[in-house]
Amino acid sequence: MSYLKKAIRITIVMTVICGLMYPLFITGIGKIIFPYQSSGSVIEVDGKGVGSELIGQIYNDEKYFSGRLSSAVNYNISEDGKEMDASSGSQNLASTSDVLKERALADIEMFLAKNPEVSKEEISSELITQSGSGLDPHITPQGSKIQIPRVSKATGLSETELSTMIEDNTEKKWLGLYGGERVNVLKLNIAIDEKLAS
Repeated sequence: MSYLKKAIRITIVMTVICGLMYPLFITGIGKIIFPYQSSGSVIEVDGKGVGSELIGQIYNDEKYFSGRLSSAVNYNISEDGKEMDASSGSQNLASTSDVLKERALADIEMFLAKNPEVSKEEISSELITQSGSGLDPHITPQGSKIQIPRVSKATGLSETELSTMIEDNTEKKWLGLYGGERVNVLKLNIAIDEKLAS
């Protein structure tokens, strides 16, 4: 019986320490040292959160650059703007998969219909493939540049202005060595809104 009481006491103490005190301590440290990151890296415009720089979004308006495709339907946002059941992750389809080929062909046709100035060969792979998480907010500079004619036509901004915006929002390789150059689509589209409002 004494062993049972001891086991119960240890369970209660460890639950309080590991399940309550430690998480609260780590959360507090995170809020103090990394307030922006620990709150979801949410970008604010005029004091209102417009999205996280770590999670992609869907952009249907012609004046915006399109991001990567998501395996999560519309990045977990329904047609009426309400959140859906959150999910992430890609479908993990092999390169020989008929489902993947059909999806890629449909996505290519959709992209070409939206960007008639672009040829099939110019489309960069990230614009028709999903990332491992299915929520990647970045595309390549090339994936941005081929969308310039459409965005220029929709916004009235010159292609030179849009090229400069892409350059300004291009993140370089980590430490100059790792990964590739990438453009955060949310930040780029915010720059468009700011330019149109000025």
